[in-house]
Amino acid sequence: MSRPVRYEKFQPRESARLALNYLVSMVDENLDRLPYWMVAPHENPAFAKHLRVDDAEIVASWYEGIDAVRRLLETPEGAEVQQSFYRHLMKSWGEHGLRFHEPYPWARTIHSQFHEMGYILSALNRILANDPSDHAAEARAAGLVRGLRELVIQRKKIVFWSGDFDIKETLYEFPNDLYVQGRGFDLSCHTGRGEQAIRNGVVLEPLVRRHQLTGDPVALDLAIGLANHLLGPSRYFNYRMEFFGHVHSSVWVAIGLIKLGRVTGETRYLEKGRLVYDYVRSLSSSAGWVPEYTQWKPMAEEHSETCCIKDMIECALELAEAGFPEYWNDANNFCRNQLVENQIKDGCFVAVDNRIPDNEERTYREIDRRIVGGFSGGAEPNCISLTRFRSIAGCCVGTAPQALQLVWDRTIQWQDRSLTVNFPVDRATGPATVETGYPNEGWLRVTRREAGPVAIRLYPWMGEGLKGRVNGKPVRIRTKDGLALFPSVPAGGTVELSHRLRSKLTREFVRGRVFTYLWRGSDVIDVRPQGQPLRIYQRVEGVRKHYPKAPKTRTAGTGFVAAPTQQKT
Repeated sequence: MSRPVRYEKFQPRESARLALNYLVSMVDENLDRLPYWMVAPHENPAFAKHLRVDDAEIVASWYEGIDAVRRLLETPEGAEVQQSFYRHLMKSWGEHGLRFHEPYPWARTIHSQFHEMGYILSALNRILANDPSDHAAEARAAGLVRGLRELVIQRKKIVFWSGDFDIKETLYEFPNDLYVQGRGFDLSCHTGRGEQAIRNGVVLEPLVRRHQLTGDPVALDLAIGLANHLLGPSRYFNYRMEFFGHVHSSVWVAIGLIKLGRVTGETRYLEKGRLVYDYVRSLSSSAGWVPEYTQWKPMAEEHSETCCIKDMIECALELAEAGFPEYWNDANNFCRNQLVENQIKDGCFVAVDNRIPDNEERTYREIDRRIVGGFSGGAEPNCISLTRFRSIAGCCVGTAPQALQLVWDRTIQWQDRSLTVNFPVDRATGPATVETGYPNEGWLRVTRREAGPVAIRLYPWMGEGLKGRVNGKPVRIRTKDGLALFPSVPAGGTVELSHRLRSKLTREFVRGRVFTYLWRGSDVIDVRPQGQPLRIYQRVEGVRKHYPKAPKTRTAGTGFVAAPTQQKT
């Protein structure tokens, strides 16, 4: 008699452990562990190389990423690397409190991009949230906010064919998308990205966060002025908050709008942020595949950048906590499916030649090992593409771990003596333990050390046939606001919520075609058609993943010579 098939659990700690491998190894030891953003896993042999962005947004996002995984894992491992990222982050500051970058050979025009200042301020916020006594970080954050405020244009009057009109609300915008060191707003230089308003606008969320942390009035004033410009004269969004362009920037701005609405009490900001989320959600899969761009090219040619998935998870959580509990389901589905499936878990497909020495720009050493834990910037709903420039993206390994931590931290929440379990995830803390059977059996068990009430968040896929037990004895389940309530649990007591769990097929039109998902609860265990070359959703427990083997290039000492890298024009 054959054993029933069992499927792998969603394990945030395992994903975090793999991410830590990438964050501590895909760095340049000769440059105080400067990250490598660019990785070329499809080349023969594979390599990583430095770009200007390594010493710009990446030192900030990787600081946040490694802090997130180390806190999730509660480990001292990686502390030295995190300190290196901190040192990089805290140097290269200049005019108007802006952070620039070092004059590396691959970074010629020294400048500061306002889009990247969003990452920089976000990292400083994290440092100060963890340690409010870090005076150096506080000085840099305060200086950056005030420098940004000095550099914006304040629009005060509309001069139109029908007359002059005073602008009654605060409106701020930047004159360009970058500031050149020593030359200021040199309008002969630009990033070439376009979408200046939304790309610059990503500073909105970190500004609101800064105000939440420190009460900084300049941060709030600047956030309001930039938000008003984005929602008005920028004409970036239509009346339904649909847009034409970069999803990562737009959803990050939406998070800022929602936070701004909650801080100021202005519901219009919150509602606009919600509409942005809903628009992007309409283009995404229920498992969390999110396009990198909207309406720039045919949707069938789009790929999913993991940064966008992180933004959608954070935005869904902000909406849920703002009073829209229906968004908990998206946050749960997106994190435990496409987010973690976008992670590289095996480097067997990478061709490596360890005999090639590293130089100041490139590294070839053990890329197959170092690549494990990275996240894709070029995923399809059923696979990770390797032909795309950003098939493994340095930016994504900084942001994806932050999403893991956001979900992990909210799995168990406390208010007074009440314990709430928001996500069906195994987690053990001192005061409580959560165990689950998903995706194999439909049950969730909570054991708390001290007596008190327990609430378990309910999801649509749990159905109506819910059963409850306290210390093994059946109890009647009372529900309120999407929660199953167990008001009186004794010290050391165990609460169990169980339900029938069936496999379910859904068909979705996403990325320009129909995909069929096989679900067990909120876990996708297969998707058809299956994808290549790195097929995802191979979740049968104990079965080796189907990945292509590396080309016939072997490491030093094996007797094989690396095939020449194809020259590109």
